[in-house]
Amino acid sequence: MARQRKKKGRPVSGWVILDKPKGMGSTEAVSKIKWLFQAEKAGHAGTLDPLASGMLPIALGEATKTVPYVVDGTKVYRFTVSWGEEHNTDDMEGEVTKTSTKRPNKEEILAILPNYTGTILQTPPQFSAIKIDGNRAYDLAREGEKIDIPPREVEIDSLELIEMTPEGHSVFEVECGKGTYVRALARDMGRELGCYGYIADLRRIEVSPFVEDDFVSLEELEAVAPERGEADANGIFPPRDFSALDELLIETGAALEFLPQYPLSDEQAYRVRMGNPVLLRGRDAPVDEDEVCVTQKGKLLAIGMIEKGQFKPKRVFTVS
Repeated sequence: MARQRKKKGRPVSGWVILDKPKGMGSTEAVSKIKWLFQAEKAGHAGTLDPLASGMLPIALGEATKTVPYVVDGTKVYRFTVSWGEEHNTDDMEGEVTKTSTKRPNKEEILAILPNYTGTILQTPPQFSAIKIDGNRAYDLAREGEKIDIPPREVEIDSLELIEMTPEGHSVFEVECGKGTYVRALARDMGRELGCYGYIADLRRIEVSPFVEDDFVSLEELEAVAPERGEADANGIFPPRDFSALDELLIETGAALEFLPQYPLSDEQAYRVRMGNPVLLRGRDAPVDEDEVCVTQKGKLLAIGMIEKGQFKPKRVFTVS
């Protein structure tokens, strides 16, 4: 019988709503947070480009089971468009491909904004993670290949012009659904205005259900992270106190606040923990629900469905 590998790290669970700095990749950020918390498991809910700053929700432990729900959540970005040039990457890093001396005024910009709200067709940037015949578009683009990326539907709830800067740039705020490319928005608006444009600055400020008040910086995390200490003569390191660091976590269940939630008794919770269905009692108990959460003593226990008054677990969480 094969020996089960011992998991490395602490069984810590929860969300770190990282204010990712520019220049750091999403994978790098996850690795850093996992190391700081000495967590067994970590993952993020939606890649944020290295050139962008802002909200990168990072799940630890049991919270990784809720990542798909946050990935599907609404995003809010604040971004700055520089007019007069189009770049092959649609951001400030790429090569200039088109130029114009025209600069749009406020009225011209406001006039086109309704064209970019609701359900719209958007062509992702050449330098994007879209897969073309099994290859990432950005890999093909770096090799000099011109790729035909088909447009796709994206949902944009709102797009607002926030300010016109003294340098002639325009600052916008957009609330959008999964799969929207803000770089493509800047490119398309620039083309419609006849002046071209690219993203000069990009910051993600919300990923539903998390908001700006949930932000925590790397500096804040590092300031309370316990030091490793010196090993003794046997090479054993002293235990570390992670309590101050763990206080900065947001509980796992916060990612599922939009789902209906029902409390269970200890007996029901035991059955669910074993993967068994339970009958929900009470006058207000629902008969059928596609997706709900159940809790035990206020803690998230499982996600599942209700069918004919029975809760059937699909994903069970470890309750600490």
